[in-house]
Amino acid sequence: PRYRFAPSPTGFFHVGGARTALYNWALAQREGGVFVLRIEDTDESRNSPEWTSGIIDALAWLGIDSTSPQFEGPYFQSQNSKEHVAAAHRLYEEGHAYYCDLTSEQIQERAKASGKQGYDGYSRDRGLEPGAGRVLRFRVPEGTTVIRDLVRGDVEFENSSIEDFVLLRGNGSPMFLLANVIDDIEMRITNVVRA
Repeated sequence: PRYRFAPSPTGFFHVGGARTALYNWALAQREGGVFVLRIEDTDESRNSPEWTSGIIDALAWLGIDSTSPQFEGPYFQSQNSKEHVAAAHRLYEEGHAYYCDLTSEQIQERAKASGKQGYDGYSRDRGLEPGAGRVLRFRVPEGTTVIRDLVRGDVEFENSSIEDFVLLRGNGSPMFLLANVIDDIEMRITNVVRA
């Protein structure tokens, strides 16, 4: 089994992160698996090298041994951005994503006018091509999603409760929602243990 702890270096390492890291480390130890440390640094405007150092130092203080053969990393999500962008373009080419030119202000105005929250899918069928400032959104399919949770069993929810989320920002950089999935696949993560 391969477990991952994937914090963002955007602030002080906190007790919730420590607990999640310890759970992943303990499970890797018990199951003869691997603990993967992946720094999710896709939010360039909020990242800071001292936050990354703080995470690594805190893990060492907790006894999570980076010299153990059961420890991998740290990996930095930003180093895999070409693969993230390529995956987003594949989704677009296959019809699973589309470009949107609405600003945050326009989305809020539309939501206020309709009495609903969030993005309403306005650009879904407009056929926009890539362009400056346009985000790439995932086209959430109709139907139901089932997540197999080892604690709660099968968790089911309607896809209509999920808005078409952004995969690539207007500047072309990937969002962590996309990057996280691509990296989990490429790193062969078998179990995701979260708070």
